[in-house]
Amino acid sequence: MTSTDFVPEAPVFLLTGSEAEAALPQLAGLLRACVEDGAGIGFILPLSSKRAEAFWKRQVAAIEKGEAFLMVTREQGEVTGVVMLVPALQDNGLHRADVAKLMVHPDHRRKGLARRLMAAVDGLASSIDRWLLVLDTVTGDRAEQLYPTCGYNMVGVIPDYAYGSHGALDATTVFYKDLRPS
Repeated sequence: MTSTDFVPEAPVFLLTGSEAEAALPQLAGLLRACVEDGAGIGFILPLSSKRAEAFWKRQVAAIEKGEAFLMVTREQGEVTGVVMLVPALQDNGLHRADVAKLMVHPDHRRKGLARRLMAAVDGLASSIDRWLLVLDTVTGDRAEQLYPTCGYNMVGVIPDYAYGSHGALDATTVFYKDLRPS
């Protein structure tokens, strides 16, 4: 038996802008919990609730314009995980999208939620004719091990790419996935 034998069939929901707006406190709480747990997702400690909520308000605006999509998992009404799909807007990039902000609350890890979110984002991308997905993650982060198991190919590592949640410079590992049938 593997750990995936115990994965609950947690549904993944695609949120509208108004649904994301209503979930702002939960989204901000999830972001803070993940950053406080060391996730390298663009924020440095300390991360205030106000700053976390401001981030999500900007994402709501992008969702409402159709410039981003937000998918979530929930348990007992609470947001437990998220992932974003951000389609390229340039004329020469209408086949690709960025996968961003994959987060699973520390209390809900090891349940298969990240894999479910990644599978759902693949389906969403395909449904909007985006077949090339790109993402990056902090080199050495637990997510770096996840992406190859979800079909992503490592491109390489960029040293000193961004400051991590604790203020030191971290490298980032870049991945891509081609969703076209083989």
